[in-house]
Amino acid sequence: MAAYFELSKSKDEQYRFVLKAGNGEIILTSELYKTRASAENGIASVQTNSPLDERYEKKTASNGKEHFNLKAANHQVIGSSQLYASAASRDAGIESVKKNGPVATVKDLTSQS
Repeated sequence: MAAYFELSKSKDEQYRFVLKAGNGEIILTSELYKTRASAENGIASVQTNSPLDERYEKKTASNGKEHFNLKAANHQVIGSSQLYASAASRDAGIESVKKNGPVATVKDLTSQS
């Protein structure tokens, strides 16, 4: 199965998206957006920026776990990863976003409760 974005609405009527790998694992999570259009723009930004190495910020959490942010050209965070046990697994997550981000389709879950 191919990678896909899930666009959904939170309980407080805000929008968010996740990028899921073909196996259903979440590889990138967005912030909350006030409007659907803003969330859709965020997805478009992932599609544009995800292939570019310089858009990834590699980080280490206070508990020693590795993670990353994908940033737009204006340096705003578009999406964040989960926590990884090692730098190698984090880097594999980045490669997955780079590969899948530009080609993933969008599943609209906003009409579901």
